[in-house]
Amino acid sequence: MKTLKSFIYLLTLIVSLHMVAQKNDLSNVVILATGGTIAGVGETGAQAGYTSGQVGIETMINSVPGIEKLANLTGKQISNVGSQDMSIKIWLKIANRINELLASEDVDGIVITHGTDTLEETAFFLNLIVKSDKPVVTTGSMRPSTAVSAEGPLNLYNAVAVAAHPDSKGRGTMVVLNDQIHAARAVTKTNTNAVQAFVSPFRGLLGSVIYGQIEFYRKPFGVHSTESIFSVDDISSLPRVDIIYAAADSSADLIDLSIKAGVKGIVIAGVGNGNMNTAMLEACKKAVNQGIVVVRSTRLPSGYVIRNAEVNDDEIGTIASDDLNTAKSRVLLMLCLHETKNAKDIQEIFYNY
Repeated sequence: MKTLKSFIYLLTLIVSLHMVAQKNDLSNVVILATGGTIAGVGETGAQAGYTSGQVGIETMINSVPGIEKLANLTGKQISNVGSQDMSIKIWLKIANRINELLASEDVDGIVITHGTDTLEETAFFLNLIVKSDKPVVTTGSMRPSTAVSAEGPLNLYNAVAVAAHPDSKGRGTMVVLNDQIHAARAVTKTNTNAVQAFVSPFRGLLGSVIYGQIEFYRKPFGVHSTESIFSVDDISSLPRVDIIYAAADSSADLIDLSIKAGVKGIVIAGVGNGNMNTAMLEACKKAVNQGIVVVRSTRLPSGYVIRNAEVNDDEIGTIASDDLNTAKSRVLLMLCLHETKNAKDIQEIFYNY
């Protein structure tokens, strides 16, 4: 009997040591939750309406079978809002927390759960401001947690897999949704309801992740992470930058109102190649003459806004957004204005970041 007990004890010890060894072999990933649809709850499983940010991070992690085999996970709740209420204040809180965590040797990667409406803006902000080459991965879902066929759990599973993978290092902030890996700079939301809402229309995917199995296709374009000049160390707020949409026979009144409101920068969601009518161009010239930086972007989903093509940027003093969409042009301009108001310097940043 004594021999049997000794054998059982030894067997238990071996199993325990094996489990500890397996755990020690895994990457350490921290999940930072901000709310959004992935944490949303609806009254039924088959309805469009729901309330964002109702499910806590521990519940989310526990709802994903097998996720604990991908990495040693820690969950932290940063906020619990729908991403329409995402703010610069929360951005700075997330960025500071990420930089603090990734400075530790005990953290190998970060996953951020986020609502999809402004996910691309948050991801691009982090791409410019995080000071580490360790993986930072954002994810979310188009359907709330209570929906029939909610895709959030698999998106979270795949996001953790990417954050834990050694080949993810040095690729900047990534967006993982619907089995695809996107670069923060390239991705945009293109549909209000479909699961396949996020695409990288101009530069293409970074890679794919199928049930945690990862294949990377390329490196991201643009300066990011440790090479970026931007830092949150001395930032408590960002300058106000307004977006103004151009259309046929648009009025210039909104530009004038932005000037009166004390705006520091304006991004025009222009027609075609960042174009606008004569009245808006005159209003932009007025804004530039008052020290306001104006960026010409486009309301179209992809393509370059070319400097001095149909608009004489040199004469007016405007900046061409290159291939950055309007929302990301606003993010980059806010950060630029914290560093400089020199139009030539800002134009170079738009070309390279």
